[in-house]
Amino acid sequence: MSRKIKFILPIVAVFVVLTAAIKPPTDRYFEILKNLDIFATLFKEVNTHYVDEINPTTLMKSGIDEMLETLDPYTNYIGADEIETYRMMTTGEYSGIGAVVERKKGVSTIVMPYEGFAAHEAGLRAGDEIHAINGISLEGKSQEEVRFLMKGQSNSEIVLTIKRFGQDEMFDVPVKREKIAVDSVPYAGMVTDDIGYVRLTSFTQNVGRSIGIKVLDLMEQGADKIILDLRGNPGGLLHEAVNVSNVFVEKGRKIVTQKGKVRANDWTYNTLNDPVDPNIPVVVLTDNGSASASEIVSGVMQDYDRGVLIGRKTFGKGLVQIERPLSYDAVVKITTAKYYTPTGRCIQAIDYSNRNEDGSVGKIPDSLKSEFYTLNGRKVFDGGGIDPDVEVKKLAFAPITKSLVRDNHIFYYATEYFYKNEDLNPEKPNDLRLSDADYADFKKWLLGRDFNYDTRVERETQDLIEIAKEEKKYTQLKSYFDKLEMATKPNKESDLETFKEEIVMLLEQEIAGRYFYERGIIESTFGKDPDVQAAVTVLNDPEKYQSILNSN
Repeated sequence: MSRKIKFILPIVAVFVVLTAAIKPPTDRYFEILKNLDIFATLFKEVNTHYVDEINPTTLMKSGIDEMLETLDPYTNYIGADEIETYRMMTTGEYSGIGAVVERKKGVSTIVMPYEGFAAHEAGLRAGDEIHAINGISLEGKSQEEVRFLMKGQSNSEIVLTIKRFGQDEMFDVPVKREKIAVDSVPYAGMVTDDIGYVRLTSFTQNVGRSIGIKVLDLMEQGADKIILDLRGNPGGLLHEAVNVSNVFVEKGRKIVTQKGKVRANDWTYNTLNDPVDPNIPVVVLTDNGSASASEIVSGVMQDYDRGVLIGRKTFGKGLVQIERPLSYDAVVKITTAKYYTPTGRCIQAIDYSNRNEDGSVGKIPDSLKSEFYTLNGRKVFDGGGIDPDVEVKKLAFAPITKSLVRDNHIFYYATEYFYKNEDLNPEKPNDLRLSDADYADFKKWLLGRDFNYDTRVERETQDLIEIAKEEKKYTQLKSYFDKLEMATKPNKESDLETFKEEIVMLLEQEIAGRYFYERGIIESTFGKDPDVQAAVTVLNDPEKYQSILNSN
């Protein structure tokens, strides 16, 4: 028996004895003791007798993950080796060079340096390829190995060997690692002369304070209306959802209530401070990626008729997790409660407590959803996320556009455009608009690159052909299928013109990022973002804004 197994078994035995000592010998706790004993003996026998050598840590991690997966996706085990990544997600802080690095064509490539941080200060740019770290070639290295080489103590130096567009020779760039605090509020600015816009990407520590400061600053710039963008925001810290709500909602208001099996986990959170402005008109942008803490803020704004929700239905995560420490610096994150908006709604969409026979889970049926009423008497529902007050159809891209993004053609063209136009010196992102001549150049540039895509019509035509072959009908229908295949085959030249507007929008967005970083990517879309445009329309029409909040 390995030394690791000899060490683990006494721990399990001690836990069994302590559990028996603390709890009365009821049937339930007998089941717990019995199954712990079965697990310990099974673990010992497998590790002792299995045909190949086993890593006990990996085997245990797999067993824990599979066990917790039967509960819900949010109850997770975080091992000591994963703690740093987990903490970065909750705090937004990590030690590194301050850049987004992705694999493109098998090469680690800088996608976006964070403005003002180490990579940016060292002169690294989007599109730079990293071929070695501290003299160690990255060829054949996995992403995990590259991340490991990138890691290090703050203030330690790392040397990146860079290949840059337009330069034949690689060169070394020394970068000092530093403590990076990723801003959960990556942008706050003016959409129009009197409408401010704030994007919130996650609910990390102190983000409520940050939102308050940003809103005050926008008001000083002339904003008397605010757009709060929560699209794609997966949530985060519950108390920060309370603090963000408090920016717009009066002191002493109930924001969220959580209720669980253990009474100690039941809690009601109220606003504790005076708001920045309790009356300024607000639009909250939501979509299917707005979850958890994002839904708390959205629910508060809707329940109190404090703002208009525009976009699409939110994700529907109405569950609360807490952290519990484990041995050896590990942590378990456990779902302990459901949360309820001020009207009493639980917006949890998926019913994990009632699984199907095959283990799958379904959404809460409409027949079990209940009605609730906002402060002004508007009807709202629980059990399925939060419905927007004004629904805007999701921006859907054509297959050719998706392929240009997926295969990085837009990314690489933007890189070349930047280096060929370094002397442009635009004052703001909206100055970067592609002319017809620029787009013609892009189409010419594409001719030298291989890009393929298929459409749903094309795929379903091929499925139909396969069905015809199975049913031995293909031969007699072949002439029809030939015509159908010809008609549905993508025409690249035609599609590049048909979907020019959306392709140009993405090109301009990527190019703006080269000159203005993250700010450029966000600002360049304002004029073409249907959600933002709908928000501007509602905010510029006070009667319409009030009619939405007072409709019942």
